[in-house]
Amino acid sequence: MRGKICTVNDLQAKKITRLGILLGMVMVLSALEHLFVTPFMPPHVKLGLANIIIMYCVFAEGHRSAFLLTLAKSLFVLVTRGAVAGLLSFCGGMLAVLIIVLLARTGKKPLGVCIISICGALGHNTGQIGAAMVLLSTPWLVYYLPLLIIASIVTGALTGALTSALMEVKILKP
Repeated sequence: MRGKICTVNDLQAKKITRLGILLGMVMVLSALEHLFVTPFMPPHVKLGLANIIIMYCVFAEGHRSAFLLTLAKSLFVLVTRGAVAGLLSFCGGMLAVLIIVLLARTGKKPLGVCIISICGALGHNTGQIGAAMVLLSTPWLVYYLPLLIIASIVTGALTGALTSALMEVKILKP
C-alpha cells in the first residue's frame, strides 16, 4: 500500500490507536504507583508518573485528547480503587489538565515544561482537597494544603523534568 494517500478514517484510526496506547501507559503507571509508598512525602502523596503521559498528550495530541485521557484515567481509578478515589482523581486531574492547557497556550514564548508541571501538580492537589472538603463537609482539610503545596513543587518538578527529558531524547515526541 505504498504511496496511498491517508483518508480521514485512516487518520482517525491512527489517533485512536495513539490514544489507546497512551491510556494503557497511564493505567500501568497509575497502578504501579499506587502499589508503593512514596518516601519522604506526606501520606497518600504520589509522584504522579501518569501525569507525564497526560502532559505529553497536551503537547502532542491536543487539549481535547488530554481531557479525554484524564477522564478515562479517572474511570480506571474508580473501577480499581473505588468511588471516592475516582472522584478525587477526576476533580484533581481535570483541574490539573485545565491549568496545563491554559499555561501551554499563553504567550509567544511558552513556559518551561517543569513550571507547567508544577502548576499542574498544584492544581491537582487543590482539586482533590476541594473535592475532599465537599465530600467530608469540613473546611479543616484546607490545613493540609500547605504540605501539599510543598509536595506539588517537588513532584511537579520531578515529573516535569522527566517529561522534558523524554521529549528531548525523542522517546516522547510532540
